[in-house]
Amino acid sequence: MSQFVGTFVGNIDDFGMDTISFAGPLEAKLKATREAGFSQIMLAARDLVGHADGWEAAVAAVKASGLRVTGFQVLRDFEGLSGHLHEYKIDIAKSMLEMCHALDCGVMLMCSSTSTHATSDTESLVKDLRKLAMLAIPMNIKIAYEALSWGRTINQFPEAWDLVCRADMPNLGLGFDSFHMFATNTPLEDLEMLDTSKIFLVQLADFMWNEIKTVEERITTARHFRVFPGEGVHSEALAALTSKLHELGYRGDYSFEVFNDDYQQMPLESVAKRARQSALWLSEGVLRRSVPLPNQIKLKR
Repeated sequence: MSQFVGTFVGNIDDFGMDTISFAGPLEAKLKATREAGFSQIMLAARDLVGHADGWEAAVAAVKASGLRVTGFQVLRDFEGLSGHLHEYKIDIAKSMLEMCHALDCGVMLMCSSTSTHATSDTESLVKDLRKLAMLAIPMNIKIAYEALSWGRTINQFPEAWDLVCRADMPNLGLGFDSFHMFATNTPLEDLEMLDTSKIFLVQLADFMWNEIKTVEERITTARHFRVFPGEGVHSEALAALTSKLHELGYRGDYSFEVFNDDYQQMPLESVAKRARQSALWLSEGVLRRSVPLPNQIKLKR
């Protein structure tokens, strides 16, 4: 890990693991995350519904761990459908919202649609985002809308931001993923159009090659070959991204969205240690945070 120079001592409360980086049962993932010094974890619906004792037992295990749930993912291919497909997705959304609420989790992630059955009509997309946000309001859940870089209509965050603004719901905002920004070469300056109070989640990952030549390679890289920040070839860009978000006023959570087949073949403790080194590099090396001394105010730059 060439970016990890020196030893940092810890202010990583706003950085969290994601269960997708781990192999093994939920309880083991929670334990490894906690023992690595993280206070939060991103969960997927399959973490709950795949639990041997049922999803309610999974919720109990998460609460017993003492970890805060960063967010719950992921609702796919929701917007732009009609007829029975729309009604089907509404049922799926309600089920996911129920589990998110049971976790006392305040953020549910949805990805821009890749469905060939979805319309590209802007007003229809806005209407569906608004409907989902309204379903989430009674549960006090925010909807973080993420632009997939292979989305059918929405594939860059400025486009997702336009829909969020048009929908104009207090609990609808952006889910921001660094991988998709780098994959589409979206300029860093485009962040300046955002209201950072409407960024509900930032997901970070690196990868091992500079250029992604096809959409197929983009999907394969995203789903199998991501690495933790500082381990790939985009460390400078990741540092610039996190610094820019901080400069613009973002003070929310960062989650490591790292799909990696190799990590699935490693002990959980080893994977969590790599993630901790990434969190320390970003927090102490990039954002220049330090552990506050007694009776002193922590400096935020």
